[in-house]
Amino acid sequence: MNQPLAGYAPAPVTARMENHGDHMLKVAMQTGNDLLARVGSMVAYEGFVQYEPNPPAVRQIARDWMTGEGAPLMKCSGDGLLYLADYGANVVVINLNGDGISVNATNLLAFDAHLTWGVERVKGLAKFAGQGLWNTKISGQGWVALTSRGKPIVVDCGGGEDETYVDPDALVAWSPNLKVKGKRSFKAQSLIGRGSGEAFQMAFSGQGIVVVQPSEDSTDRLRFRG
Repeated sequence: MNQPLAGYAPAPVTARMENHGDHMLKVAMQTGNDLLARVGSMVAYEGFVQYEPNPPAVRQIARDWMTGEGAPLMKCSGDGLLYLADYGANVVVINLNGDGISVNATNLLAFDAHLTWGVERVKGLAKFAGQGLWNTKISGQGWVALTSRGKPIVVDCGGGEDETYVDPDALVAWSPNLKVKGKRSFKAQSLIGRGSGEAFQMAFSGQGIVVVQPSEDSTDRLRFRG
C-alpha cells in the first residue's frame, strides 16, 4: 500500500461495532446477527451483506412516529464488514450491556436488530412543546451507534438534587431513567439556543447521563410541534 495511505487502512476487528476515525462506523456483520441502520448511511462493505429498506418490523413500530420525523431504517444482514456514516458527523459507539438509552431519531445511526426498541413520548414536556417530543428508546444487550454534529460531551447527572439543563436543539440522547421536565426562561434567551423568542430548556435529574452535541441547528433536529 502507498505509504501515505497506510494510516487509513482498517484496523483489525476487535468488537461488533467500533469507530474508524471520528466520522465512520465499522460493523462486524455475522449471519443471524442483523443490524438496523439509517437508510442511505452505507458507504462501503466487504463480504456478502444484504439490505432490506423499511422491513415489516420497522413499519409496525414506525406507526408510532406521530410527528412524521422518524428515522427511516434498513435491515442489514450477512457476513463481512460494513461501514456507515452520516454526512461527516461524529460517530459515538455504545455497548448497552443490559442498559437503555433514549435517542433523538436524527442522531440514530445503527443498532443491533435483536435489541428492544420503540418510539415513545417524552413525559413532562407537553405543556411546553405542544404535542411534546418523541424519542426512540433502545434497551437490552447489544450495540448502538449515534451521530453528533461535532465532538459531543457526555454529562453525568450524578444522581444529586441539581438539575442539568440542555438546549433541545443540542440534545443527542439520555438515560431513560432520568426525570425530564421543561423550563422557560426569558432572561436566558440570549444565552441559550439560536431560535427567536423565549428560551426553552430541558431539565434532567437523577442517575444517568446526557449526551450533548456542539450544534444548535434546529433544521437538523427533531423539532417540537405545537
